[in-house]
Amino acid sequence: MTGNSDQTTFLCISSFFKGEDFIRSCKALGNKVLLITSKGLEHKKWPRESIDEIFYMQEKREGVWNMDDLISGLAFLMQNQKIDRIVALDDFDVEKATLVREHFRIPGMGQTTGRYFRDKLAMRMKAAEANIPVPSFTPLFNNREIDEYTKRVLPPWLIKPRSEASATGIRKIFSKEELWAVLESLGDRRHEYLLEKFAPGDVYHVDSLSVDGKIVFTLASQYLSTPMDVAHGHGIFRSVTLKMDSPDSLGLMEINEEVLKAFGMRFSASHSEYIKSRDTGEFYFLETASRVGGAHLAEMVSFASGINLWAEWAVIEDAMAKGKPYKLPAVKNQFAGIVVSLCRFQYPDYSCFTDQEICWQLQKEYHIGHIVQSESQERVLELLNEHTRRIQIDFHAST
Repeated sequence: MTGNSDQTTFLCISSFFKGEDFIRSCKALGNKVLLITSKGLEHKKWPRESIDEIFYMQEKREGVWNMDDLISGLAFLMQNQKIDRIVALDDFDVEKATLVREHFRIPGMGQTTGRYFRDKLAMRMKAAEANIPVPSFTPLFNNREIDEYTKRVLPPWLIKPRSEASATGIRKIFSKEELWAVLESLGDRRHEYLLEKFAPGDVYHVDSLSVDGKIVFTLASQYLSTPMDVAHGHGIFRSVTLKMDSPDSLGLMEINEEVLKAFGMRFSASHSEYIKSRDTGEFYFLETASRVGGAHLAEMVSFASGINLWAEWAVIEDAMAKGKPYKLPAVKNQFAGIVVSLCRFQYPDYSCFTDQEICWQLQKEYHIGHIVQSESQERVLELLNEHTRRIQIDFHAST
């Protein structure tokens, strides 16, 4: 054990390898940092110099732990160790953290609010209740309600898992007959899904930091190829930050503020996604999460704005725990874009990419990708298009 008993103790929960900058920042602020992660991640490069103790959980399947074991293990730990705050570093850990907070009465987001940032059905019902536009949807509990929905809302539809992250498990359905066949195949897991209208349009993401129920930082970006396109069409993942004063950016900030207020966001990082209807030009809410965005979007946001979402989230959590005011660092107004693809080479050779705007490269086997940064959004888009063509020809692989 290190440190003294007056230290504020943060317990970080992460069933995936991420959040290193949060952990470093939290420790640098003078806190005691504990980490619970999956046994299979024991040999990952966690910032161990910033972690006082690490505890491991066996996985039932990816990202899933036995919650009774987690509660009883923490109950034993807390006999001699006070825990002041709990932070979920990944989407799959939000439920774990809310359950533990509720059980041990630790301040922070509880299970009801946590549902709005994890369960896609709860999100849609809460948004609709707050008159925030959402694609027409229905739960999959009752056959008559489903039948009425299919008469009222024309296909295509999407079947979405309520608790998966990103585009995992989404299926596009083109007819009533196909729908009932899919529902039959889901068996007794049908209740874990929802059905919604497929709305063609451009998809955007908004990355925010909130303090005391107010958004203190927000940056809107557009997916140039959506997570769903990439997951189901074997595409190349791309995103670009928007001009802060553009009509799209202003519209996104407005709906994002409505969502986080309606959902009860108090303090955290958040990553929310919206679609701009091709038919009406209106923004519709798709989903949100009380965490930093994945797929290296945090790095893209950082290069555009100078704000490290992971590190600042830790500063916010620290300020809230200690009753201190929070001050956002100066925000710079540049542009950044990311391109990432599966690669047919284990270790791709980046030497053909020589543009001075390249500021970050992905180091991951069988993947290729980088971030470009410029004072001109047009230059960022030009580079992304050029690099995507080159990756498509010389590197791209699909599963």
